[in-house]
Amino acid sequence: MAGRFLLEIRRGTGSALLVVRQADPPSSPLDVCVAADRLEARSGGGREEAAALPAGIQLAPASCRALRLLRGDGLHLRLRLRRAPPRADLVFNLRESLKPQKNYVFYCQSCGDIIVKDRKFRRVLPLPSENWSALVEEWCCHPDPFARSNLHPQHDDCFLGDTFFLLNSGNELHVPESSVYCSQTGHYASQSGSNLKSKENTRVICKRCKTMLGETMSSDTIKYYVTEVIIEPSEGTFSPTPRSEFVQSMVAQCLVELSSAKSTFRFTVKGDNGKIYILIWLLNADTLLVESLGSSSLNSVSALFGDIFMPSSRPVGPWDAVKVLYQPCTKGRNKNLADAWENDIGVHPLRFPSETCLELLLILGLSTTSLPPSLRCMNSFQVAFLKM
Repeated sequence: MAGRFLLEIRRGTGSALLVVRQADPPSSPLDVCVAADRLEARSGGGREEAAALPAGIQLAPASCRALRLLRGDGLHLRLRLRRAPPRADLVFNLRESLKPQKNYVFYCQSCGDIIVKDRKFRRVLPLPSENWSALVEEWCCHPDPFARSNLHPQHDDCFLGDTFFLLNSGNELHVPESSVYCSQTGHYASQSGSNLKSKENTRVICKRCKTMLGETMSSDTIKYYVTEVIIEPSEGTFSPTPRSEFVQSMVAQCLVELSSAKSTFRFTVKGDNGKIYILIWLLNADTLLVESLGSSSLNSVSALFGDIFMPSSRPVGPWDAVKVLYQPCTKGRNKNLADAWENDIGVHPLRFPSETCLELLLILGLSTTSLPPSLRCMNSFQVAFLKM
């Protein structure tokens, strides 16, 4: 198909936008045929390209409307759906997969090294929102009754945050290497997680690939980020996932979960250094995206990330996806807007390792460039899809 078709389906409205890409200027006339389960394009030179839609998707060809030819894009048209596969419950994988009284193994997502081996939890509990203590001060007319509360997990606890989970490392034999930044000397010192003297600026590093996995919160508590660790039952086996697919899937699930739980659709993506890297506005979460292989942003992302991924081995969609608007904030860009969002109570912060924030920005940028030019921007924001 050489990147001929892009089909964006909205389950909520039962509608679809089809873009049939065409050379600019067109080298020859193009005939397009839209069937219930198939798309075909035939050029005047006799070249024909076709794509069978994935099972469960049926279009209503007679509903074609808003037909227009855009220079640099190709042919745009809108259709109604006869049938679309039901949307799976987009639950946060971590909350769904972690259960009490079961043994789990924690792997470094980047290299597959075992981080925590055969760990059983008595309790798996959600943490309050990041700014819960500040909210308590607003609610209480007397001294904060939770001022002395210690939300640190015991040895058999796992606490779940928005983008991380907390484990007790007091008796853990597989604690990764930690790098502690000494602000006075400006050097990094390596030492065991159980012997840490500083509670600040502490990064938990994978011993094998040196990827940042999380941070030490205290001498016996470690924060692991959900974008850096894969959790599997002890009786299971480690199944590697391409880094680019894993990052965008986890971030997309965080956006869906938080927008549903907190009714918020704007997010600041911060690094572990506290800097804002990206502003994200969740536009919709009911998208089903069908791309021909040549137009898929997965190809470009996987190549840049060094993922082991052969495009010819992947089917033509569909992918559950979230559609987002975003603005990069690196190198001082969009500082005024970032400051405004920082002070807006309706904006929710998401914190990841700084390196992961840059990876996410690359993924968003490549998704944008894979779209037809007319679909790349909206109200001064850039448009991108994050596949689940």
